[in-house]
Amino acid sequence: MTSARILLVEDNADLADGLRYNLEREGYEIRVAGDGRAGLDQAQRWRPDLILLDLMLPGMTGFEVLNAIRAGGDRVPVIIVSARGEEADKVRGFRLDADQYVTKPVGLLELLERVRALLRRNQGGAGSAESRLAFGRVSVETAARIVAVEERPVTLTPKAYDLMLALVRRQGAVASRVELLREVWGTAGDVQTRTVDSHMAELRRKLEVNPADPRHFLTVWKVGYRFER
Repeated sequence: MTSARILLVEDNADLADGLRYNLEREGYEIRVAGDGRAGLDQAQRWRPDLILLDLMLPGMTGFEVLNAIRAGGDRVPVIIVSARGEEADKVRGFRLDADQYVTKPVGLLELLERVRALLRRNQGGAGSAESRLAFGRVSVETAARIVAVEERPVTLTPKAYDLMLALVRRQGAVASRVELLREVWGTAGDVQTRTVDSHMAELRRKLEVNPADPRHFLTVWKVGYRFER
């Protein structure tokens, strides 16, 4: 089986070398880009399976790199790894569809586990019980991350898709906004919970017959959300 390819976009050479060494020890194929423009070029040409992205980069900021990647239709998992820990930066990163946001210094074991979890998820949830899901008018091919409503493809943002799966796989159990932030966004809840609400609105708008009176993605007052088939 081919090892996963990880692009590390980091201008601190010492940090990049350390991360590269440890990621290669885990069996990953690594490329390093030392500035934003090189990172975007590698993302477009090499097509990595995951990107570790700094924000404060020469040439282009990490935000600009991520925006360009998503604007091109690439849904590669992206973990922002930055010394900038302000809430505004995290919210901006998630709005640009970063998958996770971690602040430096980050523990190596934690980062490796985040990488493993994202790669598993993007491979269709290796070990998950279902490769195909269906409810109401909606069908989901989890391995390909394809969603269709009455056999017509529907495009969800990466975070809305992950939110959908997180709720569907709970099989009716209620999830609080903080729990969903932790599971889907990889944050302990310090990003505003309206982030969850905005992505829930996207799910309802695109998947429900009547978004104002949803059948599948239900609000549990003062608690969070739950899914119902």
